[in-house]
Amino acid sequence: SVSQIPGSSQSMKKTIGHRGVETNTGETTYKKTTSSALKGAIQLGITHTVGSLSQKAERDVLMQDFVVVESIFFPSEGSNLTPAHHYSDFRFKTYAPIAFRYFRELFGIRPDDYLYSLCNDGLIELSNSGASGSLFYVSSDDEFIIKTVQHKEAEFLQKLLPGYFMNLNQNKRTLLPKFYGLYCIQAGGKNIRLVVMNNLLPRVVHMHHKYDMKGSTYKRRASAKERDKTFPTFKDLDFIQDLPDGLLLETDNYNALSKTIQRDCLLLQSFKIMDYSLLVGIHNLEQASRERERVTPDQRRPQAQKSLYCTAMESIQGEARGKGALESEDHMGGIPARNSKGERLLVFIGIIDILQSYRFIKKLEHSWKALVHDGDTVSVHRPGFYAERFQQFMCNTVFKKIPLKLSPSKKSRGGGPGGLRRAPTLGVPLFTPSFCSGMQSGRPDLVPRTPPLAGGSGDAEANFSTSSLGSTGLTSSSPLLQSVGVEVHRAVTSTDQDHGVSHRYTNELHH
Repeated sequence: SVSQIPGSSQSMKKTIGHRGVETNTGETTYKKTTSSALKGAIQLGITHTVGSLSQKAERDVLMQDFVVVESIFFPSEGSNLTPAHHYSDFRFKTYAPIAFRYFRELFGIRPDDYLYSLCNDGLIELSNSGASGSLFYVSSDDEFIIKTVQHKEAEFLQKLLPGYFMNLNQNKRTLLPKFYGLYCIQAGGKNIRLVVMNNLLPRVVHMHHKYDMKGSTYKRRASAKERDKTFPTFKDLDFIQDLPDGLLLETDNYNALSKTIQRDCLLLQSFKIMDYSLLVGIHNLEQASRERERVTPDQRRPQAQKSLYCTAMESIQGEARGKGALESEDHMGGIPARNSKGERLLVFIGIIDILQSYRFIKKLEHSWKALVHDGDTVSVHRPGFYAERFQQFMCNTVFKKIPLKLSPSKKSRGGGPGGLRRAPTLGVPLFTPSFCSGMQSGRPDLVPRTPPLAGGSGDAEANFSTSSLGSTGLTSSSPLLQSVGVEVHRAVTSTDQDHGVSHRYTNELHH
């Protein structure tokens, strides 16, 4: 019989996907393995793999590095390579270790910092893990998130790595997830796949509102059950109802954010990725001030993050921070904003759930939904339409330029606590973003107006000057399109055609 990690249980209550709860103890389980045992195996495995990787000489990343899988067996009694432990035997696999080491270095994460964050103290399980059935852990220093992923998602991430590598080399300022490691634990006859990512929402910053938005209206309202949670996650229709005037940003920040969203969507479209969301956490500084007056203040201050380009502000601002931009330490990495009342906000954002490809199952899902509902309102669409609708909603409905009447006076330029510095907004109509000109305002579910195709027939999905991104004003001659979209698409296409490489290593994900 196959041994299982202690804590396994055959009788569960309330299972969501592979996630369940052990009946006797109430402990969370994943594929019938207890959360405590899984956390222990993760830390043992990462400690070993990072340590052994440090013994290897640094070198450039090669194409074959993206498909390498290293495996180490951890018997409970220990071995000459692994320590003894009190769990059942398990195997730990590390995907593309050289490539992920490069990604970590790119974001300034040293091996000892990575180990210290993930393995020095216990991992913290996040209770509000959503309806996907995934399990989430956060490191004790708030730096990293560990998420369980499905087999197809892990497989797709491996396929994505060469293009992801190319994109990060060209532009580190992105709202896309920062992937730091992909692992698999084999225990009890089950494969548990995990990805390590940057943490978007620091736990020590209270998020007064949290939204997961796609730019769709079909079933995009938080359920009654979700609303009853201590920290609920709301959706698109909730945002429109709660903040009809949107989140108001200074001109420079708005333009930088819009450009980042447009560039990231272009990359996602080139990979035919869809169904992603923008996660938005809002910290209301005025409300937080009132709360501090009523209760004993929390002495913990957010620690400076070890990784580079990983706060919301760093992800959009480029090099502007050195030119008098707001200091990140004053705003805990959030983007300063205001609501229509003029209240000061800090906004924490990132694009999540990008490991979804527009495959047959999604096409089928859209087909039957379109029979019952308006086909343009559902969130499962061809990638080009999805990307444009996403940009339109974020640039026109969620984020807007701050009106002159709410912009701080010159007196506050010196920067009172949390004060916004005035950006040039002369000549800009109220609530009218200039970057996303050409996009339809109003309801996000309407089909965007797009210019007719120039040049006759062709693959509209692959032609980046066509209607799928018509509103951005970019053409096929744009360097951005050529460098980020077309070249990445070619790279992935070429790797797909290399059957000798892809099939040889993909089987590792099945075993």
